[in-house]
Amino acid sequence: MELLPKGANFIRAKTLWEIGLHIAGNPATPYGGNRDMVITVGSGSGPAFRPWLRLATGSAILAEEVAQGNGVDLAFVNPSALLTQAYRGVGLFRAPLPVRIVAVYPSWDRFVFMVHPRTGIRSLADIKAKRYPLRISVREDPTHSTHVLIDQAFALQGFSLKDIESWGGRLILCGGPADVRRLEPLGRGELDAVFDEGIVVWLEQALTAGLAPLELEPGEFDALSGFGWRKVLLPKSRFPGLARDIDTIDFSGWPIYASASLPEQVAYDICDALAARDAEIPWEKGTGGSAAQVGRESESTPMDVPLHPGAERWYRTHAR
Repeated sequence: MELLPKGANFIRAKTLWEIGLHIAGNPATPYGGNRDMVITVGSGSGPAFRPWLRLATGSAILAEEVAQGNGVDLAFVNPSALLTQAYRGVGLFRAPLPVRIVAVYPSWDRFVFMVHPRTGIRSLADIKAKRYPLRISVREDPTHSTHVLIDQAFALQGFSLKDIESWGGRLILCGGPADVRRLEPLGRGELDAVFDEGIVVWLEQALTAGLAPLELEPGEFDALSGFGWRKVLLPKSRFPGLARDIDTIDFSGWPIYASASLPEQVAYDICDALAARDAEIPWEKGTGGSAAQVGRESESTPMDVPLHPGAERWYRTHAR
């Protein structure tokens, strides 16, 4: 497959893509700002552009628009558990949505509640009981998927991040997981806690700074699994600074999903496109990512939502 389809129109399209990517990727733009993109395939041969297929990045609640079938046709979300909430009609969603997986981009990740032992906190319940004024590093975007998990976990014990602030605690906000606004105060010993995913870029630094992971109680895991969060292992073999293997929350998989009403052939063609452009996709290192993997369950591609019939047909036809 050539890097670019032949024809001047696709040179123009690729140029527009690069412009949009640069503008949306401006590091000065805060999370929650103009950082997402919609790719629209259609016809611009008339006085008005005629959209045919819209593909977008964005937050989990875009699932509402995707399910309606009259706006965004496909969306990309992180992690898989939030699409599970949309499908089940729990957590962020008041009713089940007719969403279906077209592919799951392989991404291995975990969410960890890391707290320094000097606080005396050994569980989520301790945070409320001690009313400790924690200095916590969390994402600056209040709609970020990590805040969804934090809110849902804390609600099990009857408190919130705002309560921690009311006890004298402070939220140290950051953009990405490796933001200097986290790593620098972490290195200086100024953080009591880090609650986040993207652990491959910050967990070892947190362990070196003396923080340790909280392990949820069985009842907490059970309640969170009802929302779609999976209990998984955080292995010492991967993070030598850990004292031992512990159980934590899965934050793996980036589903590309659509409404069940998306025409079957369109979903089939999208899978075909992923396979055709396999060499051009920036697969996550360490996952063995490829188009052959995106339609089957694995540690990096958790799937608790059914495949779209068109995607299912493609994977069945091209099974290796």
